[in-house]
Amino acid sequence: MTQIFMEDGKVIPVTIIKTEADLATELENKAVVITGTSKGHGFSGGMKKWGFRGSMATRGQSDTPRSAGSIGSQTPGRVMKGKKMAGKYGNVRVTVKGAKIVRVNTDSKEFMVSGPVPGARNSGVSVKFI
Repeated sequence: MTQIFMEDGKVIPVTIIKTEADLATELENKAVVITGTSKGHGFSGGMKKWGFRGSMATRGQSDTPRSAGSIGSQTPGRVMKGKKMAGKYGNVRVTVKGAKIVRVNTDSKEFMVSGPVPGARNSGVSVKFI
């Protein structure tokens, strides 16, 4: 990601996408849908995966300040489906809608899209023009 400055002084965060196809300058200000694979985060705890607060790190807490805490009550006798717990996250297909092409560079075959693009640097994405 980078940023560009418009003539009126606005700063727009953009992501540069390189392509192999020839580009036309008429693509500026067109809306696009970008699909890619998000970054994988491996096996992550509840704090990283779900943003849990964790418990206090004092008063005898030795190994539990980053734990998720209780996972249910005694009455159902099981863990409910969809319970937010530790596990793998990331490395899934993500679609970003509503991004706009801000600038097109036909010489280097790249264009600048407003906002984020899913995936790591130099990863492949598919861009669909609306």
